[in-house]
Amino acid sequence: MQRGITIAYGGFCYLLFLLTFLYAIAFFADFGVPRTIDRGPAVPAITALAVDIALLGLFAIQHSGMARSGFKHWLCRYLSAPLERSTYVLLSSLVLLLLFWQWKPLPGVIWSLQSPVVVALLYAIAALGWLIVLTSTFAINHFDLFGLRQVWLSAHGKPYKPVAFQEHFYYRLVRHPLMLGFIIAFWATPTMTVGHLLFAVISTAYMLLAIHFLEEPDLVAAHGEAYRDYQRRVPMICPRLGAGRSAHGRRHGST
Repeated sequence: MQRGITIAYGGFCYLLFLLTFLYAIAFFADFGVPRTIDRGPAVPAITALAVDIALLGLFAIQHSGMARSGFKHWLCRYLSAPLERSTYVLLSSLVLLLLFWQWKPLPGVIWSLQSPVVVALLYAIAALGWLIVLTSTFAINHFDLFGLRQVWLSAHGKPYKPVAFQEHFYYRLVRHPLMLGFIIAFWATPTMTVGHLLFAVISTAYMLLAIHFLEEPDLVAAHGEAYRDYQRRVPMICPRLGAGRSAHGRRHGST
């Protein structure tokens, strides 16, 4: 019974993530869903600004706060450890869905490009960004990242071992390709409204700050000198010519 509940919970959280990810693509492309970054209830600009900043702040607090080791240890006092990652995925998805639902458009136009070729090119670049986001998760371990590996191992009575630090695919070019993909997806648009710009600027700033002050110190603590060497060799976000050639298929033991 417990085994079935564990697998069902992990599966539900993962499916909710998939739905949220698909909605996010439509949200930024401004088509196919009832609420998008540029379509929603009209409210005064100051109200929209306050609500949108609050929503972005809520996501940043939840997303970074729950990723800290101290919070994880606290949560595991009340929740089975194999369910911790799935719970993180669940709450991240719910906060994002709340953001999509309550986002207030700021319709002022910063730029609007009309050339069909340019419009198609920018949509293609945005699609590339989303593709980088998704495929980056498989370049490490998609199923571990979204909690499925943890619940599967637990349900089958096998011990969990963290995934070893590896340099595959995009990770030979930049240290955080997933964040690079998000930045591309957020900024590549033929029509940039004030609301879209607000989201892109705050989200980009949040990602860069979180990487520098939170994620990278955690990775150094987890992987030690192997990650410090990786930092010296591979740029954080912007790839450089020739990067990654010497690191092909490199694998490091996890600590």
